[in-house]
Amino acid sequence: MAMQSGGQLGSELVPGGVVFRAWSTRARSMAVVLFARGGQEVEREVTLEPLGGGLFEAMVEGAGPGALYKFRVDEALLPDPYARALPFGVQGPAEVTDPGAYAWQHPPRREPLSGRTVIYELHVGTFTPEGTFAAARAKLAGLAALGVTVVELMPLSSFAGRRGWGYDGVAHFAPHAAYGAPDELKALVDEAHGLGLSVWLDVVYNHFGPEGNYLGAYSPEYFSARAPTPWGDGPDFAEPHMRRYLLDNARYWLDEFRFDGLRLDATHHLHDPAPRHVLRELAERARERGGPPPVLVAEDERNDPALVTELGLDGVWADDFHHALHVLLTREREGYYAGYLPHAATLARAIERGWLYEGQLWPPTGQRRGFSAEPLAAPQLVYTLQNHDQVGNRARGERLNHLVPAEAYRGASALLLFLPMTPLLFMGQEWAASSPFLYFTDFPDELGRKVSEGRRREFKSFKAFSSERLRAAIPDPQAETTFAASVLDWGERESAEHRETLALYGELLRLRRDDPVLADAGRDRLRVGVEGGLLWVWRWGRSGGHRALVWNLGDAAAPLERPPLPASYAWAPLVRSERAGAHGPLARFEAAIFAAEGPPP
Repeated sequence: MAMQSGGQLGSELVPGGVVFRAWSTRARSMAVVLFARGGQEVEREVTLEPLGGGLFEAMVEGAGPGALYKFRVDEALLPDPYARALPFGVQGPAEVTDPGAYAWQHPPRREPLSGRTVIYELHVGTFTPEGTFAAARAKLAGLAALGVTVVELMPLSSFAGRRGWGYDGVAHFAPHAAYGAPDELKALVDEAHGLGLSVWLDVVYNHFGPEGNYLGAYSPEYFSARAPTPWGDGPDFAEPHMRRYLLDNARYWLDEFRFDGLRLDATHHLHDPAPRHVLRELAERARERGGPPPVLVAEDERNDPALVTELGLDGVWADDFHHALHVLLTREREGYYAGYLPHAATLARAIERGWLYEGQLWPPTGQRRGFSAEPLAAPQLVYTLQNHDQVGNRARGERLNHLVPAEAYRGASALLLFLPMTPLLFMGQEWAASSPFLYFTDFPDELGRKVSEGRRREFKSFKAFSSERLRAAIPDPQAETTFAASVLDWGERESAEHRETLALYGELLRLRRDDPVLADAGRDRLRVGVEGGLLWVWRWGRSGGHRALVWNLGDAAAPLERPPLPASYAWAPLVRSERAGAHGPLARFEAAIFAAEGPPP
């Protein structure tokens, strides 16, 4: 059976046994080596027959789910990069799985981006003290009750060691074993669907991790220096097998695990010389499958609407909102924050234009960056106050609520959830979690040492870490304590300040869900401005109804009974971010939301 006929590489369960397949452009001979239950003792070895084109295959009768195996490529015994499960880690034998064993209870929930979409990004390993699929599953009902509509899981592909962010994945068909078995992941997705939640998966196709990547040992053609990335030679999507790897992997997560969407990591590093870009092919295939299509969202630093308008994706992260807001509140101007001024007008422009850079010179590089976001609808722009990158890429992993006054954090939260763009919350954001989210790894000794040293060198140009002594205080990514510090403390939600923030998030999310004007996400019905120390945002519905947010960014309390908008509307207060009563002056950093009725302006 040739690969082109539809047979998957790795292992495939068939009546009477298992078909094992591998592709190599270098091997003279190949075999599958089967192991006993503990994964150490070899039980038997079966030669794979060459089928031409580098494809090798064998049917092993009597083998079934739970069988453990590696491939022998000439004399080298190698893990399977197409493994569906790696219970002993990326260096160990793969496990044959039964894709039909799990009994699904609920259908997928594939809903397009809209004014009611609210994304919640979480890392399975630090979301709960247990760090498992099963433990995360137990928290889903609370997210649904809060008002979340989409749970976005950070990458789950198998990576070296037990702990890590997931962006160093090397076996993209095998859920990371430390989190649980594949069927436990399916149970998490199924539970979410039963609660009315969609589930997206963060997938990383722009690079492979530095430890445990065996694709190149089978066929060096998978990678090419023509596709350079910050992590070395990148995947070569001009090579049909690598192209198929991406497309088959996306289909695998969407079909076998019933994910409702994919977040595509760092698509600006996906190099494809083909006229039909691999992302376009992915989007086209996703829509050819029948039924509601999955949602495909890109993380991309280029501010390029063509990802949606030409390649066919559904949305894109718009980091300018985060950066402008962060600089405004913290006054930090180092690194990529150098491109933003600490002025309310900068934030206002980013909101009204969708993002800030539309072709201007980008100070960190001196090159022009971006294009107009005018072709994009509001829900196609994903906004956030913080996410794994913006928190975890800081030396000490501080969240926004660690850097600014509580009032400023709650005011910013009100702004995020008032806007028509799609908001993304980072786990624990809803109660202003005290735990940082640090960069952590679990690589072997030599690689781990290099990662630790590189992490500290990374911040050499920052004033706060200008000396070797100061850099030595940066948490070591390899230390287990660094990982442990990043685990959420769910018990703290009951303390006064955390409880107050959680209550505000609940109120804001209910308003976003139930209010007809806020659910009507049109950028053509949005105005933003600055008056004195006040930032105001005005939204109105197609057939009438007005909502306004006013945020006091001045140095003192501001007298305010109504927003600085046309006096022809009778504005009534709806929500105050400090919950200090419906009337009276706005405290510094406090935000208030007002409602009025009347025709569109």
